[in-house]
Amino acid sequence: MTLYSPVQPPERQRGGDGRRRFDGITIGLHWATVALIAGMFASAWLLIAGDGEHAAMLLIVRRSLGVATWPVAIVRLCWRFTFAYLPPFPPTMPKLQQQLAKASEYGLYALLLLQPLTGLGQSLARGRSFTLFVWQVPSVTTGNKPLTALFHQIHELSAWLLLALIGLHILAALFHGFILRDEVLQSMQPWRQRGQATARASHVAMASAHSPPASSKM
Repeated sequence: MTLYSPVQPPERQRGGDGRRRFDGITIGLHWATVALIAGMFASAWLLIAGDGEHAAMLLIVRRSLGVATWPVAIVRLCWRFTFAYLPPFPPTMPKLQQQLAKASEYGLYALLLLQPLTGLGQSLARGRSFTLFVWQVPSVTTGNKPLTALFHQIHELSAWLLLALIGLHILAALFHGFILRDEVLQSMQPWRQRGQATARASHVAMASAHSPPASSKM
């Protein structure tokens, strides 16, 4: 869910394989986030659709994945603003679309940080102990129903907003990948397209070999 940066030095516009591509850590954190979010929504759906037999285990899985998402989102933000390589926006991408892309990106980050906190706040406000990963979290309050309801409403609303932004993000990526074909989709793929990269490198090498040498003026 990390997007292109509007300005990058010309020599950094393409990765080592000749394509616009994010750095490996950014790609890894992106797909780790995707896996965590998919696990959270899947466990929530199973919890609603199930017969209650595995409800306790699903709650543990859902809470644990949600809490794990929070530090991953923080690491992504820290990496993005320090050492991450962010390719530039495609030159044909309108300015308004670039601004909307940035707004949706930061909206996703905000929701990724908000969701785990509201979910954890809801569990704590109930006033009962619960399991997180392999640890038992003791009750810290006597139970506050209005506060629990407030956290639940915020958590549910932010979940729907997160799902909507993810849907828009996927549609935009597919549009860029299969309609515009401007390498936006390929820039976050967890694998390298070696065949195309080799062909591009061969083309560049042939062009360099046939170009006349630069002459120096005295």
